[in-house]
Amino acid sequence: MSPANSARRKLAAPTVAMLPRVGDSLSFLYLDIVRIHQDDTGVCAQVTTEQRGTELVYLPTAALSCILLGPGTSITARALATLARHGTTVVITGSGGVRAYAGMTPDSLSTTWLEHQARSWADDTQRLAVATRMYERRFGRNAAPPASTLAQLRGLEGQRVKALYKLLAAQHRIGRFKRAYDPEAWDTQDPVNLALSSANTCLYGIVHATLLAMGCSPALGFVHSGNQQAFVYDIADLYKAELTIPLAFSLHASTDPEGEARRRFRDGLRLFKLMPRIVVDVQRLLQPETDVDEPDPQEQLVDLWDPVSGVLPGGTNYAGDAQ
Repeated sequence: MSPANSARRKLAAPTVAMLPRVGDSLSFLYLDIVRIHQDDTGVCAQVTTEQRGTELVYLPTAALSCILLGPGTSITARALATLARHGTTVVITGSGGVRAYAGMTPDSLSTTWLEHQARSWADDTQRLAVATRMYERRFGRNAAPPASTLAQLRGLEGQRVKALYKLLAAQHRIGRFKRAYDPEAWDTQDPVNLALSSANTCLYGIVHATLLAMGCSPALGFVHSGNQQAFVYDIADLYKAELTIPLAFSLHASTDPEGEARRRFRDGLRLFKLMPRIVVDVQRLLQPETDVDEPDPQEQLVDLWDPVSGVLPGGTNYAGDAQ
């Protein structure tokens, strides 16, 4: 390898101090029908068109929290390794970023929000408090009666959602509507149910990708449980009344409600505005009384846990404390 090439590769390799904070790099890039590879300068997307031939677009990997790879995308192992070193989460998605099929999280990704999530999930009192905040995030502050149980919250939520269905059905003049999801009788369902199931699946993919980028576990839900996407369902419920339910009712006369729901959801979503919004909502649910910000890796590389003293800074020799 020539000295020039060696120097370029060293410049492209990140140091720990170069790793961005989530608050500084909270951006998401969606790519499809491209080949992503690593050259001597950095990670680039190779785009080939009949009009302009082959072009290279270099990706600002150190400034990205998450890259969504859509259909028609290929990526080399070397490029994936660079993204991992830069702390960039990679998610394999469907068209437009909807439907999350798989994800790669870097080992440098902070566990701050995963730890907040796990502590709240493991404590029944805190778990109920998070579920209550989710309910009030959807229906307004103080919407939940004091000391409500989870069963009571589910009942109140069901009443409000049923009232929304009734209101939208009246607005679109489609008569009585009942939510139904039956994979065994999929083709016999009405257009609204088909469109709603399709749009919700798209929403789940976006929420899943965001949770992976934050380092949270999609499986540790507060209302839902027993599924690898339990927390995905929890967070997606925050936005259905605003995004997917009105869209589904607007397609009540569609001849292709599933396909049209996916296209209209994708085209009208404004993806890069929803994802940061999801992040802020998750942070406020898990830590409502603290400043929601990631620790700066330049100041704190890793913490040590101590059952007596609590969190201790890493990078310190504690040999003098040994007995």
